Amino acid sequence: MTALSKNARMAGLLYILSSVVGFVRLVYIPRALFVHGNAAATADNIATHESLFRLGIVSLLLAGALWTFVPLALYRLFNGVDQPLAVVMVILGCLMQVPLFFVNALTDAGALLFARGADFLSAFDKPQRDAFVRLFLNLHHQLDLGNAIFWGLWLFPLGVLVYKSRFLPRFLGVWLIMGAFAWLAFSLTGLLSPAYEDKVFSFGQLFTLGELATMLWLAIVSARERGTAAAT
Repeated sequence: MTALSKNARMAGLLYILSSVVGFVRLVYIPRALFVHGNAAATADNIATHESLFRLGIVSLLLAGALWTFVPLALYRLFNGVDQPLAVVMVILGCLMQVPLFFVNALTDAGALLFARGADFLSAFDKPQRDAFVRLFLNLHHQLDLGNAIFWGLWLFPLGVLVYKSRFLPRFLGVWLIMGAFAWLAFSLTGLLSPAYEDKVFSFGQLFTLGELATMLWLAIVSARERGTAAAT
């Protein structure tokens, strides 16, 4: 196994691990506990399944910590292709995204406090506390929408690096760039026209799957220098 293939495999494994951990809060928790249009039911679900919701908070923090290393691992893989572009990738993929993961954990902590109805919140009646739970969860989603701008932007330099590298298939680079446009469309639609957010997300899923294809290719197929016949 060459150094190139080792770097590719490490980047792919980190990419997969951080994505799986982040999936818990990003997808599983909302589907399991949140009831659309019903703040009371959502608050009751969070209070009843407090351990599960806390797991979501931990998964968000852990995903943020793991994600710090993903762009760095990709930088190690691609810095020989185009170092300035690889630096831009790290800035957009790491420095701009990771802090928002940790900030968003606070919105979940606020939602949990109101759902539990601690003694110092006795000034608020149950409907008011339920409304605050919904407010904090909505704030969480708005921060996700804001962060999705960087979920898209960082794919532009990554896609170009993949395309230029010649040790990964060029179609992956094109797919990543298409995914960048999809994430940007989702973010801006959610911020400007929330009524169409779900439709845009559903339409863009095919394009965002380029990330999944890339991480699996890196982890399983790895990468080879053009013309190199090194065995893995």
